[in-house]
Amino acid sequence: MNDLWADRRAAARKAVEPLAVRMRPRTLEEFEGQEHILGEGRLLRRMIAAGSLTSVILHGPPGTGKTTLAEVIARTARRPFERENAANVSVRRIREIIDASAARIEASGGGAGPAVLFLDEIHRFSRSQQDVLLGDVERGVITLIGATTENPLFAVNSALVSRSTMLRLEPLTEASVARLLRRAIGDPERGYGRLDVAVSDEAIEHWARVCDGDARRALTALEVAVLSQTGSGTGGRIEVGLAAAQESIQRKALVYDATGDEHYDSISAMIKSVRGSDPDAAIYWIARMLESGEDPRFIARRLAILASEDVGNADPRGIMVAASAWELVERVGMPEARIILAQAAIYLALAPKSNASYLAIDEALADVRSGRTVAVPLHLRDGNKVRSEGSPVDGKGYEYSHNAASGTSIGGVTGQDYLGIDRRYYRPAGLGTEELLRRRLDEVRAARDAQRGD
Repeated sequence: MNDLWADRRAAARKAVEPLAVRMRPRTLEEFEGQEHILGEGRLLRRMIAAGSLTSVILHGPPGTGKTTLAEVIARTARRPFERENAANVSVRRIREIIDASAARIEASGGGAGPAVLFLDEIHRFSRSQQDVLLGDVERGVITLIGATTENPLFAVNSALVSRSTMLRLEPLTEASVARLLRRAIGDPERGYGRLDVAVSDEAIEHWARVCDGDARRALTALEVAVLSQTGSGTGGRIEVGLAAAQESIQRKALVYDATGDEHYDSISAMIKSVRGSDPDAAIYWIARMLESGEDPRFIARRLAILASEDVGNADPRGIMVAASAWELVERVGMPEARIILAQAAIYLALAPKSNASYLAIDEALADVRSGRTVAVPLHLRDGNKVRSEGSPVDGKGYEYSHNAASGTSIGGVTGQDYLGIDRRYYRPAGLGTEELLRRRLDEVRAARDAQRGD
């Protein structure tokens, strides 16, 4: 009797499951995408085939199949599967799962594999929960599969990261999403195969394009389109065209986390676009960040760094434009700050580029850090300080550059050595204003060599 009621409850729950849940892959063969880890000969497939599954952390954007993949892994490996959310699972519940897995292993004489504990939102794992789990994960009593939309190197405790294999899931391609949609339309058991449904190719292509690689979002749009038109066609036929597809998915939701991968990837794309002299791409990435809620001051700071690192002295006005933009963004705020950021990004994108200053300071720092420390020559030291009696006179022998102004063709240059070793760090790129600086530097070096008699 109890089994009958349990079956009825399970059937009732299944009857109201959304399409995206019903269409979850049941085998590795049904799983779409992620060939970089699931393709033939790839890491995760090899681990599953060899029965050597270890704890893993799956990370990537929403809708890429992290939960589904965990279920498929456990099913393929013939392991018990326990699903919990790291934000609300209790220490007691973790202990129960571990004890049950240990008992099962002991009862089988070591023949049974450990249970798979799937922890969604693993970046929310508390210290007390971690302390209970870590030892048994390390001993293999439990196999942990964590899932997160954030970068685990930033968001997950280092102790868990060190005990796990990190696998990134990528957004699905348009072709993969289209295959999933067509499978759902034709599946008589879990999809709409028993209904008279006709979905145009344009509708499928639209969903596949605007879902941003999120299979769940695409399947939900299909479900909305079908259910909202049930019975509206002739003889119960349901027809879904491009207009219905656009209406069912509405405005594309931007995938963005102000502290996660999208935050770093988007600003990286903006910087590389400016560096590559592509103002159109730079403006797009700024627009995407702003529309997603990024702090405009963060973008302004990155433009200021870029102005020095990538434009440099090829156009010294670049850093002044960036500094002014940063100040105005701070004062004005959104929405007008978008115009200021756009102006600065376009100017920097079209400015001549040089990273000579960036390379110069990094090369000098590398020398200092590697132990190449040069003592300040006596003639450059502060001559105002009183040292111990008998010590050399600091500052003696220093040649005042302004006194040499009339004595050389270039003016203000002596043969004085200002470093003590023969080392050159600044190598002008010869673009824009830096070409003028390169010529000036060549003249200065030639005049200095002439004064020294080199």
